[in-house]
Amino acid sequence: MGFHFDALSLFGLAAVCASLFCYIMERRSPWWTLGFAFANFAASSYAFLQGAWPFGLIEIFWGLAALWRWWDTRAAS
Repeated sequence: MGFHFDALSLFGLAAVCASLFCYIMERRSPWWTLGFAFANFAASSYAFLQGAWPFGLIEIFWGLAALWRWWDTRAAS
């Protein structure tokens, strides 16, 4: 017995881990916020490829919200 990860599962794991890491680091630089946005878009891609479209839609909105925050932060400085 054991865990078996296919390529899609590994992509999803990497996307969610990147999202978490970027979220933790967001206060250090606006570039982490941009990374958070792209990690959410990657997680959304994973969700749609896996068939979990509600999760995919929510991740798109999280990604757009992060892009908005990044844009506001860049415009303010």
